[in-house]
Amino acid sequence: MTEAAKPMEDHVLVEVTVPAPADAVWAALRDPQQIRNWFGWETEGLKDEIDFIFVTHAEADEARRTVTFVGVNDRYEVEATGPTTSLVRVVRSAPAGEWTDVFDGMIEGWISFTWQLAFAFARHAGQTRRTIFFSGPPRADRLGRSLLGLDAAPAPGEPYAMPLGPDDASGQVWFTARHQIGVTVDAWGDGLLVVLDSPPREDKRPRGSTMLTLTTYGLSDAAFADLEGRWKTWWDARFENADPHTG
Repeated sequence: MTEAAKPMEDHVLVEVTVPAPADAVWAALRDPQQIRNWFGWETEGLKDEIDFIFVTHAEADEARRTVTFVGVNDRYEVEATGPTTSLVRVVRSAPAGEWTDVFDGMIEGWISFTWQLAFAFARHAGQTRRTIFFSGPPRADRLGRSLLGLDAAPAPGEPYAMPLGPDDASGQVWFTARHQIGVTVDAWGDGLLVVLDSPPREDKRPRGSTMLTLTTYGLSDAAFADLEGRWKTWWDARFENADPHTG
């Protein structure tokens, strides 16, 4: 049987409880201005990327609160679980099989961004974020989660206090997944650090690669610049820089 002829199944890529009414969460998936506060990270091309993915290449079903993305078999679903709570999930329609064992950058992105969406609603509803982003392979054979000491992080929902990159930090473990982890950081205005490690691959990334997304709220320009400078110094000593969309 060819790949195209195999039966398709729905696979839940990520499912997160959001402390907000379903209509509010649905609006955050449809309004580009709101999408900017949880999707990806700040770049010059973020507006165009949001327009491409969520506007020109999306098909929305308002009644069912689903957004299907043209050209891929992925969709967002919003389900009301109460007057002030919702479930948000990303579902992929794909052939049956053990395809989930393969690292998939798009899946990892959905995981990161959906947890960022939940964080924005849970901790910073209506607020504007500012982000710092790093991406590239390690200079030695240790990826970000290990270098940051997050291999030994407590379970999701538990507090932590430990050195984190160039700083001492405290907060809460927000989520964990096979290839990534998110922790809140009190000192960043109750911000969020997401660490995503891509495993080694002989053809393009023999040592693997890491992406860090630092989400901050309410920092002054001086405090934000200082944070960015400290983390850039820490990053550059341990990683090369590379575009996450290549390799």
